[in-house]
Amino acid sequence: MPLSRERKEEYFEKMKSLLLSYTKAFVVEVDNVGSKQLQDTRIGLRGKAEILMGKNTMMRKIFKEFEEENPGSPICQLAPLCQGNVGFIFTNGDLGEVRAVCEENVRPAPARVGGVAPCDVIVPKGPTGCDPGQTAFFQTLEISTKITKGQIEMTNDTHLITKGERVGASQAALLQKLDICPFTYGLGLKMVYDNGSLFDAKVLDITDDVLAAKVGAAIAMLAKLSLAANFPTQASVPHSVANAFKSILAVTVGLDSFSFEKADAYKALVKPAAAEPAAEE
Repeated sequence: MPLSRERKEEYFEKMKSLLLSYTKAFVVEVDNVGSKQLQDTRIGLRGKAEILMGKNTMMRKIFKEFEEENPGSPICQLAPLCQGNVGFIFTNGDLGEVRAVCEENVRPAPARVGGVAPCDVIVPKGPTGCDPGQTAFFQTLEISTKITKGQIEMTNDTHLITKGERVGASQAALLQKLDICPFTYGLGLKMVYDNGSLFDAKVLDITDDVLAAKVGAAIAMLAKLSLAANFPTQASVPHSVANAFKSILAVTVGLDSFSFEKADAYKALVKPAAAEPAAEE
């Protein structure tokens, strides 16, 4: 049923208000998400973010009007993303917290014939609960089996469905026989808008620990190249100083008439070790 004129005007005002009020947003896919699941997500985000759903044509029209009223507004980058079954989550808070709430509200779902698999499906080996009369069904799917204690047992883990493939009738039937719900559905985070920048939601997987590890590896590689080329850099100088100290220390330990403060501790360790063979003689 189409919206009344009053409801459309109300929706236009609400979306424009959200575009003005918030500096961050998620573009989310809502395929296979039920109304109850969406409502639970709204409740979980209460006080943190607001979810907005609507017709793509209507949202694109609102973006167009908003851009005319606010020329150069960076949030209008979201307009071309109004394609497919999508919505928006607006927030001024921490994007990680909003993502965590969305990822918590997922529901298991069976594999439906003709549906696109959102992930790989691997059926583990073991007893299936199926009687020996259904062996031919497993042979059709090229699954190796054996009969154990009056039931069919799969002898190997089976990669049944690959991500992105459409689910076939036999594959769906097998998963139903085994009572396996291989997929989970929720609000799929597609893109992120943050203060004028638009990027893939996968960027949020990059934590401080990941960044620190990457930077550390890059610095180590730079130090190796600098040492090999005999070209001092900020990354290689500590290693050069350490190597110089080791060389000076090696010479000092072998001298009885010369030492320095930092070498005394090492010479004290070497003297007892050198004295032991003499004592044995």
